[in-house]
Parts: sequence; structure tokens; C-alpha cells
Amino acid sequence: MAQTEPNNLSFNAQTALITGASRGIGAAAARALARAGITRFFLHYNSFGEGINALAAELRAAGCDVTLAQADLSVQEGIDSLIAAYHAWGQPVDILVNNAGHLVGRAKLAEYTSAHYDAIMNLNVKSAWFMTQAVAPSMIAKGGGCIVNLSSIAARTGGGVGATIYAASKAAVAAFTKGLVKELAPQGIRVNAVSPGTVDNYFHEKYSNPQILNAVLQQTPAGRLGDNEEVADTIVFLCSNAARYIHGQTIELNGGMFMV
Repeated sequence: MAQTEPNNLSFNAQTALITGASRGIGAAAARALARAGITRFFLHYNSFGEGINALAAELRAAGCDVTLAQADLSVQEGIDSLIAAYHAWGQPVDILVNNAGHLVGRAKLAEYTSAHYDAIMNLNVKSAWFMTQAVAPSMIAKGGGCIVNLSSIAARTGGGVGATIYAASKAAVAAFTKGLVKELAPQGIRVNAVSPGTVDNYFHEKYSNPQILNAVLQQTPAGRLGDNEEVADTIVFLCSNAARYIHGQTIELNGGMFMV
């Protein structure tokens, strides 16, 4: 029988890059990875400076080295600036969490503009693809690494009214997660995704209402919404040695609302 490490969920002085880390799942993932032993972070944020500064202070107090980078990933210039900041930082990355993403705004078919469409696809798909392109060479050089992308239950259900393009963007993330495995797994890099259902966080405070959330609860066997920490714990697992033979999977986290 193959021998395993004493603690397959721990990390030894590794480096993580997380996009969209100022709040919600991104911030929870940073905290969870730090507790598991990650010691160096490159954290991206856009507009919530208060949140990212508080998180950075918390991580530094725990002994972590933290670098921050601001960029609006809904536009090409922001994607370019984040990639430039990463290259200027110049550190190899062991873990990439492509968490940045947003609904941007609910809109029905007749209401959509080209700018709205592009903002969603840039933020949710294009930024994740090109951050992966930027980070992969250092992982290949080291002979390994882990990438976790954020999909959504909306990718399976088509999303609610006004969220169709958001749902499509998250389906694209799940698809390229599988495609990247064929290219990167032979290089020792594992690529997976997590697909949260309705999580009790800022996203749904902004884009949902009590009627929507009550309807979700009625359809959820677990009888409650998820939370940021549950998603973060799954991200830690996927990045750990305990998941060493998991490639190209999208892990559904929705309390049984959607089962495959």
C-alpha cells in the first residue's frame, strides 16, 4: 500500500495567488490556506480596499508575507495590469485560486448591452484564463502546482432571470477546467473547480432578495444556505495532497439542491 504524508491537508511554506480576495469566498480561502500552512500570498482586489487591508493585516499578524494588487478585471486594461503586477512581483506560485467573479447586474435579453456582456465575460472567464496562462510557466518549472477555478450552480441550471450570461460564463469556467487538465496534468499541475450554490454572503445580499433566497431554501435538502468557509475548506482540500489524484473535476457545493 502506498504511503501518505502524515497530514495531507497541510502545506509547507507555499505561495498562493487569489483573485477577488477582499471579501466572501476569496477572503475565506486566504484565511483557510493560511491556517493550513501557506505563508506567502499575492492577493488581488478591485474596489473594497477596507476589506483587503483588514485581511492583509490579519494574515501578516499570523506571520504571512502578503502582497496586494488592485485591478478591475471586467476590462482588458485591468487584466493586463494584474498580470503585469504579478510578473513584477516575480515569485513562483504553488496555488492559484481564480475566484474573482460577479453577476455585474441582472438584465434580461432585451436589456443587454455589449458592454454589460463583455464585463461579465472578462471578469468571470477571460481574467481566469489569462491569469492561468501567466502563472502556469512557474508551476511547470517547479514541476507542480494546483489551480482552482470558481464555477457556480448557475452553470448547471442556467441561472435565475437576468443571470443568463453569468451562468454561461461559469459554464465556460467548468469547461476550460477540464480542457486545461489535458495540457497541464502531464506537467504535474492539477486543475479543478468548485461550484457553489447559494452562499450566504455579499454576492446574494446585493443580487438576491428574500423571495429568491426563500425559494432556494425550499429546494435545498440541507435546509440552509452555504457559507464562505465551507467553500474555502473545499478549495483547501483540492489544493492539498489529499486530492492528489483529482483532476478536472467541478465539485458541487449546494446542500443537495442540485445533484449529479
